[in-house]
Amino acid sequence: MPEREFKLPDLGEGLTEGEVVRWLVAEGDAIVLNQPIVEVETAKAVVEIPSPYAGTVVKLHAAEGDSLDVGAPLISVDSGGGAAPAPPPT
Repeated sequence: MPEREFKLPDLGEGLTEGEVVRWLVAEGDAIVLNQPIVEVETAKAVVEIPSPYAGTVVKLHAAEGDSLDVGAPLISVDSGGGAAPAPPPT
């Protein structure tokens, strides 16, 4: 399973952490590229962070209200592309 981990990005010059305000997805949800996945509050603003991957949400690494350092795991996504599907019967 090609699981990809997305880490909290640098949300602004000099900002070192953010607080998860609200998840917009849940574990098991299918998501698309650039879909907003979470609202994070920094010292300057509340921002929506889009997903850099399409696939299925495997794990949310923080709960609402948790503070994360920039670079800490935020979400894991199974981006598919595992074993090739079996050919159709002939």
